[in-house]
Amino acid sequence: MEAVAQQLEQLVSPAALLAWNDVEASRQQAILRSLRPGAAPDYVVSPNTEAELASVMRFAHQHQWRVLPMGSGSKLHWGGLVSGITLVISTERLNRLVDHAIGDLTVTAEAGLTFAKLQQILGEAGQFLAIDPTVSSAHATLGGIVATGDAGSLRHRYHSVRDMLLGVTFVRHDGQIVKAGGRVVKNVAGYDLMKLLTGSYGTLGIITQVTFRVYPIPPASQTVVLKDTTGTKRRPDAIAQALQALLGSALSPSVLDLRLEQGLRLVVQFQSISESVKLQVMRLGEIASALDLSVESYANDAEADLWQTSRGLMSEASQSHAILCKIGVKPSNAVEALCEIERLMPTAMAVIHAGSGLGQFVVEGVRSVQIQEVRSRLQALGGYLSVLQAPTQLKQTIDVWGYTGNALELMTQVKNQFDSEHRLSPHRFVGNI
Repeated sequence: MEAVAQQLEQLVSPAALLAWNDVEASRQQAILRSLRPGAAPDYVVSPNTEAELASVMRFAHQHQWRVLPMGSGSKLHWGGLVSGITLVISTERLNRLVDHAIGDLTVTAEAGLTFAKLQQILGEAGQFLAIDPTVSSAHATLGGIVATGDAGSLRHRYHSVRDMLLGVTFVRHDGQIVKAGGRVVKNVAGYDLMKLLTGSYGTLGIITQVTFRVYPIPPASQTVVLKDTTGTKRRPDAIAQALQALLGSALSPSVLDLRLEQGLRLVVQFQSISESVKLQVMRLGEIASALDLSVESYANDAEADLWQTSRGLMSEASQSHAILCKIGVKPSNAVEALCEIERLMPTAMAVIHAGSGLGQFVVEGVRSVQIQEVRSRLQALGGYLSVLQAPTQLKQTIDVWGYTGNALELMTQVKNQFDSEHRLSPHRFVGNI
């Protein structure tokens, strides 16, 4: 192995390669959370360029190594437990801005650039990337966001990560560099490849560069929270009616979230010119008043604090040993789904993006049988539940993804086409792909 390490060292810049025992403890812990017990890798490498990464992948392919791609590691533990890994490849040093076409509303950056840093760069030009990742933006990398499809609350207006992704470059299992799409909004070449890589959890290739469409920062913003309580009486039916009235109206919120946090609430954010925001807030207030729902409105610093607190709760949970699950139901069943989660897990916090029916919930101190019970209830409502994060012991006793659809054969064929020897993130994805 020493001779192999020496060969590997020649492919990367100094200090880019570490033997496992030389990796700092916090990084070891982040990696071990994603692995089966006793499955520590031999090396962790952080290439400085795309060419170095491709060389390392060719070397790993020649030696038939299994490889675990990662960015900062903030979402590395999401999904199934990986096994048999020899090499971990981090893209954290691929963190450069490649191009920002301000007039074309596009930006191209390397996969290891953090979401927070990109937003800072875009903000200086009055623009932003319309993604709201679960994990703290200070740690989330662009490649990790794409690999996990982590769009967040802004998906109501701006849709999913794959809808904003215009181009992608990735390295295959054999070290070949592949490019799809481009740097202009109307370029659709490679469209299917971008869709495949989004949400693939590092099982099809290692993303090295991405191009996104971006948007002008709205001049005004305000968030309204409707609560389902009048005195001590719970009224989820009124929240459901308010949601349907809003969806059937001409109002155009950027965020439309059903949240389970000390009761059920509907969180609505409007972003536009000031006059439009004021008018829409007033109209929503009329809907709430007709249903006798309590209303709280937040603007300026109060609004920023509200969202920072809300995002912080999920982000902190994702970095702890709590159980974090991704859920999906028919939008018409979203309120009932949250009520079922609250009934079965009274301490759970949850959010469902009401326009799509997708969301997450986080809970501590429950057993796999309780997770299975919630999964059964959601499936009865036409939905699903996937365990993103959980203690290793629990993940070993449950089907993490819980997939019951008919596309597994197709997904396996895609995996075989991209990674015929199953050496990238083995067993992390649906059906042990």
